[in-house]
Amino acid sequence: MTSARVEFRSSIDELDAHEWNTLSGAHPFARHEFLAALEHTGCLGPGTGWQPRYLLLRDAQGLAGAAATFVKSHSYGEFVFDFAWAQAYEGLGRRYYPKLTLATPFTPATGPRLLVRPGLDAAGVAAELLGALERDSAAHDLSGVHALFLDERARQACVQRGWLLRRDCQFHWTNRGWKSFDEYLESFTAEKRKKARRERRRVAESGVRFETRFGGELDAPLLERIYALHRDTFLRHGHEPYLTPEFFAEVARRLPESLMVKLAVHGRTVVAAAIFFWWQEALYGRYWGAAADHHSLHFEACYHQGIEFCIERGIARFEPGTQGEHKVSRGFEPVLTWSAHFIADRQFRAAIAEFLTREGAAVENYALEVQEHVPYRGRRTARGGA
Repeated sequence: MTSARVEFRSSIDELDAHEWNTLSGAHPFARHEFLAALEHTGCLGPGTGWQPRYLLLRDAQGLAGAAATFVKSHSYGEFVFDFAWAQAYEGLGRRYYPKLTLATPFTPATGPRLLVRPGLDAAGVAAELLGALERDSAAHDLSGVHALFLDERARQACVQRGWLLRRDCQFHWTNRGWKSFDEYLESFTAEKRKKARRERRRVAESGVRFETRFGGELDAPLLERIYALHRDTFLRHGHEPYLTPEFFAEVARRLPESLMVKLAVHGRTVVAAAIFFWWQEALYGRYWGAAADHHSLHFEACYHQGIEFCIERGIARFEPGTQGEHKVSRGFEPVLTWSAHFIADRQFRAAIAEFLTREGAAVENYALEVQEHVPYRGRRTARGGA
């Protein structure tokens, strides 16, 4: 692709949606509509610390490769924590911000980062994209480029370019072809199966029932209720949510089938809501909120209901978000997630590489230890991968 032309654009609206989506495929967080909803509703852009900078490679046939990157003036909303790196830079009188982040904003989910038109040499185009990002960061005096929650193609491309790899651990559920939730529970040990059934029974006995609504089925009053519940969860932790109510309204309109909400209803009142995005390969748990304290409601809304949805629709895996060892007893297993980092300063690059070697060993040991506590009969071997 030596004849490809490199371009940068500051808004997704400057890019043709069909052309972009031909590269992104069906993954909801990579699609033009999702990024447009973030921009249009003030989640990205001036004053947010997330300045869009879309990298494009064009050839004679059009858009050959692309990457959604963002010039960052802080490290919030990324979920791969580099605050200590920034502090170390600043402690020596150097500037860590601005930096360039290759990620889906506010979304700790593995997905495509280096988009390539079908039929092209994917490895070659990915390498050109990364090279363009390296040159762009140097040209604009950025401290580095940080590629977060990488799929395998992007991870391998970063390895080939010599970027520093970083591991983290999440807890994912894998669909092994169960026909029902009861059949799924039969794979548990007796003790864990009894606990899961007791949790579900407690929610049902409290009079709470669940409704599944997709984006196209959410009217304005219901969206307001869902957002208020979601916002309350953030306020309990001392800060406002990253996303605006307008974002949820727009993404419900633009991606009506990709947005799914589980409503917990008591009588005629929505007492809790769990917000998900999905496609056939994965379900992503994103946000939750509750206005009433029903026993085990969080576990039912955010985990059991999501697993049941995956079983019913044959969805391959369920990524419920970051952190939370409590997920393990409910069928989620430790999985390594990956980021890659291009650090411009050679001295800091060497220091960070040494740190990542130590951290990576600790993360892998942690995953192995947690795997010993999964509820499945005869499954005690840790899994890795993106």
